[in-house]
Amino acid sequence: MDQLILALSIAALLGSALVAGVFFAFSSFVMKALARLPATEGVAAMQSINVVVINRSFLGVFIGTAVLSLGMVVVAVLEWGTRASLFHLGGAVLYLVGTFLVTGVRNVPLNDELAALSPDQVGERDTWDRYLRQWTVWNHVRTIAALLAALSYCLGLLAGAA
Repeated sequence: MDQLILALSIAALLGSALVAGVFFAFSSFVMKALARLPATEGVAAMQSINVVVINRSFLGVFIGTAVLSLGMVVVAVLEWGTRASLFHLGGAVLYLVGTFLVTGVRNVPLNDELAALSPDQVGERDTWDRYLRQWTVWNHVRTIAALLAALSYCLGLLAGAA
């Protein structure tokens, strides 16, 4: 059982860190680069990104880490009372709420709105600027949550080893 918990913890840590890295790239330079484009080009580029991101490698890590995080909730309950249990639970809540739920409740609906637009019909820069601003704010939240989840899982591993 200890080896299974160790493997689950490491996988959740790595998955959270990998997702944090992807989201960090968007927050730190991808969205800034798209913002420099004319609105029609920026919309078309982001629409393309939103289609291409639906693939096995990204979704496998993104959804897989959510499943692993659910497993970490079970681990936290089984280990309740240990120092590691709080870190395991914290990492799971951070990932599931701050990363996974925020994606579904905030970023995906914004992407759906953007998908309904025709890039050629984006006459007003306001629509694109509003999307960029709102999407990026929520992406910052996802980035920080995934990074803190990874840190929490790491601290859980260290607390369990102590």
